[in-house]
Amino acid sequence: MIHEVDEAIRRLLADGGVPGGGGELVFEAPTKDWAARRNAPTVNVFLYDIREDRSRRQAGTSEVHDDAGMTVGWREPPRWYLLFYLLTAWTNRPTDEHRLLAEVLGCLNRTESLAPRWLTGTLAELGLTVTLEAAGPVPEGRTATDVWSALGGELKPAIDLRVMAPLAGQRVDAGPPVTEGIVVQTITPGEREDSGRHLRYEDTAAQGVGFAAARPRPEASPRRRRRAIGP
Repeated sequence: MIHEVDEAIRRLLADGGVPGGGGELVFEAPTKDWAARRNAPTVNVFLYDIREDRSRRQAGTSEVHDDAGMTVGWREPPRWYLLFYLLTAWTNRPTDEHRLLAEVLGCLNRTESLAPRWLTGTLAELGLTVTLEAAGPVPEGRTATDVWSALGGELKPAIDLRVMAPLAGQRVDAGPPVTEGIVVQTITPGEREDSGRHLRYEDTAAQGVGFAAARPRPEASPRRRRRAIGP
């Protein structure tokens, strides 16, 4: 699911023309070593925190159907996670960085949820809304300075992006449909070993010898008429 959110963010920014002009969009940690290797205008999208929203947990299972409406399995409800990204712009001049960062912010502020055309994999299959919030409050106990200190880099202006996305629950596939009946083999004196008793299923190999097969009834023995006894 995480890589699918990454791809959705990439498509969102690409639709908005970001970074544009031969720039790059990367999802690497912006460490000092990475910054030293950068040689083109770059927008960095760094995932730095993942938290489950336990208030959205659900119990039970739901049926999974194929195109014909047949039940092909069961799936546990999804769990919802908050993914926190730090978006930064990297150029040779601070003014260019601020311009590029403003383009990123404008692109993110135009939507509150990821459009279906940006979703892939399980996010597209679930058909659930994936929301995002740009430049909102950071998680408790986490600040931009903490992130930059952990990366060993210098503090830069950044956009904090929060994405709420579902992680698909475990799926249990259904077995194949029953196409044959149950045959009970019985052996009695005078019978063949292959004489089975078929339990009320049609169109099977045992058709004609099973319980469901039509069997001729023996004719009833003639009854003797009673004579009326006269006085």
